[in-house]
Order: sequence, then C-alpha cells, then structure tokens
Amino acid sequence: MQGVRPLQGVRVVELAGLAPVPFCGMVLADFGAQVVRVDRPGSPGDPSALARGKRSLVVNLKRPQGPAVMRRLCALADVVLEPFRPGVMEKLQLGPETLLRENPKLIYARLSGFGQSGRFFQVAGHDINYLALSGVLSRIGRSGENPQPPINLLADFGGGSLMCALGIMMALFERTRSGKGQIIDASMVEGTAYLSSFLWKTKLTGLWDQPRGQNILDGGAPFYTTYKTADGGFMAVGAIEQKFYELLVKGLGLKSDELPNQMSISDWPEMKKKFADVFAKKTKAEWCQIFDGTDACVTPVLTLEEVAHHGHNKDRGSFITDREQGVSPRPAPLLSNTPAVPSSERNPFVGEHTEEILKEFGFSQEEIIQLKSDEIIESKPRSKI
Repeated sequence: MQGVRPLQGVRVVELAGLAPVPFCGMVLADFGAQVVRVDRPGSPGDPSALARGKRSLVVNLKRPQGPAVMRRLCALADVVLEPFRPGVMEKLQLGPETLLRENPKLIYARLSGFGQSGRFFQVAGHDINYLALSGVLSRIGRSGENPQPPINLLADFGGGSLMCALGIMMALFERTRSGKGQIIDASMVEGTAYLSSFLWKTKLTGLWDQPRGQNILDGGAPFYTTYKTADGGFMAVGAIEQKFYELLVKGLGLKSDELPNQMSISDWPEMKKKFADVFAKKTKAEWCQIFDGTDACVTPVLTLEEVAHHGHNKDRGSFITDREQGVSPRPAPLLSNTPAVPSSERNPFVGEHTEEILKEFGFSQEEIIQLKSDEIIESKPRSKI
C-alpha cells in the first residue's frame, strides 16, 4: 500500500514571482506540501503556469495591515519561499529576522539570481546573465560561434528552483534534530556553478582542452552530436565508448577499418561530414528501426508533440494529462512508497482560496470581513493562470 506523500503536512507560503520560485513551489506541492501562493491585488496570475496543486490568496502588502496578515500566515508555516531582490521583504517588515523571531521553526528560502550579498546582489538579471556569471555559458555553443544559452533551463530551474528545493529538503531534515528553522540563500549563479562541478573537477584531464564546441562532450566529436535526417528530423548520437561506437558505425552501414581512429581529433570534422551524409539518407523513423534496442547510443530527438507518444515514455507513464487535456512531465524522481501525486485539477484562479486559507490559519470571519472592507485582501476570482 502506498503511504502518504513525503511532504504531507508541510505548509509552504510562496510569494508570487516569476518562473524559478513557482517551479520550486510546484515541486513541493507535487510531493505533498500544502502550498499557498500569495498574489498581489489585480495580479493576472503566474505567466509561467507553474501553479499545479497550489491555492491562491490575495494580500495587499503595500497597505500596513497586509504584512501583518503575512506574519500571521508565516507564524504557522513551515516554509516561506520568496522571489524578490534583497531588501524588499525587510522593507515590508517581513525579513527573516522578523519572521524567525515569531516562528523559530520557519525555513526561510530566498531564491534570487545573484544571491543576498555581493556587488551584483541588487542588479536585475535573467537566466542568461546568471549562466554567464557562473562560467558555464562560456562552454556551451558551436565551434567558432558565440556562446549559446540552452533555453532558460540551467540557471532558472536547475541552479535555481531545484537547488532551492534541495536546500528546503535539507533544512526540513535538519530541523528534525535541532527543532530550529534557518535561512536559505539560493543564488542561481552559485547553483548553476555547483551544478557544473564536473567541468571544474575534470579540467586537468584533457576533456576540455579544445576550444568551445570542439571537445568530446560539447558537440565537437562525430560520435557525440546530432544529425539531420531525410525528413527534417534529428537523431542524437552519444557513442563514446568503443564498443558502442562500433555499433554506431555498423548501424550506419560503414566499416571501422575504412574510417580514421575514433579519437583522432584532427579527423573529426571530416568524420562528422561523412556521418551527416549517411544520416541524411533515411528518415528519423527508419533510423529508429535500425538503432532502437541496440547499445549504439542513438536516439531520436523528440519534439514536445512526439515525446508523450514514444513507446518508452508510454511504458513508464512519464507524461501525464490533466483534466483540461494539458500534457506535462510526471514529477520525478519516482519514489516506491511515497510517490508524488500531482494534482489533475485546473490551476487556481487568483484569490480563489483567500477566505478558506485565512480560516485555516486562524482568522475569524469578522476579521476576514474587515480585511476585505479595508481592501487588504481579495477573494473574488479574477483570472485563470
């Protein structure tokens, strides 16, 4: 029998922000946390649509009574998750010193681009800037071209959201021993740099001796790159080890003894051209028939429209469909006893749960009526996110 979700009973107060914080909050919600998102009055909602499993209340933090409402919420919360530039929460009298004084068990997670200190801590930025400052961007891109940002995934969601979620998990675990909360300073620059530890630890191995785009793992090798097929699709090749490389060559209909040595870097450009010519003669489906089930490390580059229909992903149920027929990845990793159970309900309307949440946190009906009258809170749904 499956048990409860691992974060069941953990109360999270998430202040509405852009993509990294919403995804962190959604991960927590998927694994059982009760996540309450605090929206601004008149907010259109979360444009990143990462609100699965959350509830929404609207609090006007610009009015003096607004922060008081927030303090009462945080006094009973396990985690507060905030996305603002350093100093914003302090100006609202909602900084960690204030909230931890009122709730010593609170875990105060601060997710920002540059962190809570340093000369850039007040500077605006986006994923590409954090990726650049981490050093990682300098290693991504084709030979002879500018560094190429890999969409906004590495810094925003890898170095940001997931590192912050990991910090929250560790702080929750540590609290079981000390009984105390703590502050998490999650910098997307540092999170991305930490994620790239492999690059740093292998600098002296020769793995990255060539310029960007000319190394084994950055697209420079003919056996670790992508190739276009006859129908305009693409195949991904990762046949690094010799035994896998031999299977690649065999699948391509080539003969190893007629090719240069696999690791002859000077021959890589010509070998890439030869492989490209071969891949261009068959469709993606035809190459899948040749390589599926082999150890040649050749797989189709699936589009977002194709990925949920691929046999392997269907076998594992790797993608889920909500009640509005929206498809998205199933939460990962898969825990055997307490897996995530993502909500299949629609995302909340802004302010949809204001009164319900306030009552759960100890506000009386009279207080709620007064807060509405004073325009401190809003509970009428305005927009879907």
